[in-house]
Amino acid sequence: MTADPILSVRDLKVRFSTEDGVVKAVDGLSFDLAKGRTLCIVGESGSGKSVSSLAILGLHNPEKTTVSGEIVFEGTELVGAKESRLQQLRGKRISMIFQDPLTSLSPYYTVGEQIAETYRKHTGATKKRAKQRAVEMLTKVGIPQPERRVDDYPHQFSGGMRQRAMIAIALCCDPDLLIADEPTTALDVTVQAQILDLLRELQSEFGTAIILITHDMGVVAQMAEDVLVMYAGRCVERGTVREVLKTPRHPYSWGLLSSIPHLAGDVDLPLVPVRGTPPSLIDVPPGCPFSPRCDFASRVPGELCTTERPALEPSDGHGSACHLSTSDKEFIFTDEIQQRLG
Repeated sequence: MTADPILSVRDLKVRFSTEDGVVKAVDGLSFDLAKGRTLCIVGESGSGKSVSSLAILGLHNPEKTTVSGEIVFEGTELVGAKESRLQQLRGKRISMIFQDPLTSLSPYYTVGEQIAETYRKHTGATKKRAKQRAVEMLTKVGIPQPERRVDDYPHQFSGGMRQRAMIAIALCCDPDLLIADEPTTALDVTVQAQILDLLRELQSEFGTAIILITHDMGVVAQMAEDVLVMYAGRCVERGTVREVLKTPRHPYSWGLLSSIPHLAGDVDLPLVPVRGTPPSLIDVPPGCPFSPRCDFASRVPGELCTTERPALEPSDGHGSACHLSTSDKEFIFTDEIQQRLG
């Protein structure tokens, strides 16, 4: 991370009001992102990954959602900003690739019209120039015969091509920040690799900062420079990709890594999934929210795990939010976890 990040998030909290109670979807999230770098936010479904990204764009319903904390993008505070200001930033300075392109793209307009609409809104270009830009972007993202496919509708594209079209829309105005929410979900592994390679190439060309939301640790290893692990709306571990994947410090990170197969690992070693289920975000357990599922909570003296919320320590660099001592973390990882990982 640099001293002057393009995006700085501090103590972000997102609350949803429901009939059953208040959902604490994001509960005190903080991170920085530098220009040209990729931050992967990883965690199970329901951990708050997508909700935090939507908060950056101001896409929550203000009547049912409370957003507090700070989201500073290139010196501009986004929390509480006027809708007109957010609309100026969305699509031009900050863009998002949504999880399901088929439902995110309008079925009533051609792919080219949807790219051109974004470009015209933010640049004031003519219809002719906007269509030229649409063809240029389809070419950049690897759509064959872009001059012809620009007039096709989303249903005429394959899943991988629709995802490429979404990337073309997101990048048509050369944004400074790109948020990609599970961009390879439901795609076969070959197309996944193509999409990730495309994101890297376009980032290299435009110098775009990327927030990549995923639960796939393979994608993290391939794309990330920095990693933030979320659980129950909170950051439980943060560091460079090498630190988090090679020497993880939080039991939840150990569980995520232990539950995936490794090509170079021992085929006879069983996968060890994280036991139990994520907590309700309406009634988050006191203390450490992961403690009911943690295999190592008994090694913490007293009742710290069930009564006191662990702080993210150290506050900079490779940090984790866990009551285990540093020596215990190192011993457990060396003695038990590395054997699981093969």
